[in-house]
Amino acid sequence: MSGEGAPTELDVDGAGIRVTVVAGTWHTTIAEGLLAGALTTIERLGAEATVVRVPGSFELPVVAKAALDAGADAVVALGVIIRGGTPHFDFVSDAATAGLTRVALDTGKPVGFGVLTLDDEQQGLDRAGLPGSKEDKGAEAAHAAIATAITLRGLTAPVPEGVGASA
Repeated sequence: MSGEGAPTELDVDGAGIRVTVVAGTWHTTIAEGLLAGALTTIERLGAEATVVRVPGSFELPVVAKAALDAGADAVVALGVIIRGGTPHFDFVSDAATAGLTRVALDTGKPVGFGVLTLDDEQQGLDRAGLPGSKEDKGAEAAHAAIATAITLRGLTAPVPEGVGASA
């Protein structure tokens, strides 16, 4: 299972962090499991959540950018893409991944990547945080986004007078 070797979750306090969860609506059972895991983690870490639904994973980048431009400190992007018999899977997976990476770099704000790219539905059920799932990728994406937002705040916070100054 791909979850082996996952890092230990950092202990973070998300108070004051505004997170927009942008969630696709394809493959309802898996998508709702991802969303539930993300929201539970956001609440547990003390951050503030807003949910915006989009039709599918292809739409995630543009809405994620709009949310960050509107003042969100972080975005959690959730989607489900299941391989079919055409190259559509490859195009949508690549567009969502590259688009969300670009959004993070262009805005300088974190995008938690909770887009599942799957060969079959069972792989999604195993990763959606549902009863019996082995992993909770929605929770992981939310934690990553909040932890990164906190890290970025620390890097951009003004340095107190006298700290780091040469004598």
